[in-house]
Amino acid sequence: MSAEKINPYKDSQLGKKEQVTQMFDTISENYDDLNRIISLGIDVKWRKKVVAIVGENNPKQILDIATGTGDLALMMASLNPDRIVGLDISAGMLDVGKRKIAKAKLSEKIEMIVGDSEDMPFDDHTFDAITVSFGVRNFAHLDKGITEIARVLKPTGVLVILETSNPTKFPFKQGYKFYTNYILPIIGKLFSKDKVAYSYLSESANSFPFGETFNNILQKNGFTHTKHKPVTFGVATIYTASK
Repeated sequence: MSAEKINPYKDSQLGKKEQVTQMFDTISENYDDLNRIISLGIDVKWRKKVVAIVGENNPKQILDIATGTGDLALMMASLNPDRIVGLDISAGMLDVGKRKIAKAKLSEKIEMIVGDSEDMPFDDHTFDAITVSFGVRNFAHLDKGITEIARVLKPTGVLVILETSNPTKFPFKQGYKFYTNYILPIIGKLFSKDKVAYSYLSESANSFPFGETFNNILQKNGFTHTKHKPVTFGVATIYTASK
């Protein structure tokens, strides 16, 4: 089953977008702690790699899509851009992010906006750099989301995506499958108010197109130069694309 068809709540009448919003609103308060536990803290290292790639272009206007609680947006403040916009469909996640940004005294530099990645409130060619970390697999319509990113990115701009992928080599492939199918949902159930959220996160991670397959999706929707680099035995991949 494709990642677009996988929804958090199997018996809900809501569409994927609404279900994802509901899920992240529910788990927002303990999402950061859970993330660190689930990724064993390695996600911080991956984000640092993203920041380094974004920094190569000295961007002045940065957009972080599916910003969640603003982890990546906060890290990119070190690049000293004029403005960082964090966009997310979950107001609950953004509230947690706003508190973190205020604590870091960065409220004037980082703006958090509730918005839909498939229909963004920005003019064409607005941003020098756009990032998405662990967010594209939650897009209800992947092609539409990528096309919209291409629209608001400057012709000289760069898109950097960090997303889960599946290790392809033994024994990492087997180990990762066991971890995401059995361990991850148990951790989610122990620590989270929302019992299905982490089953959805592992299921959507396992079915998301990665590597060359995802590069082809980027190319089909407005990007020409695409490359990908698997990190940590292939449990995640960093994609870089320009128009």
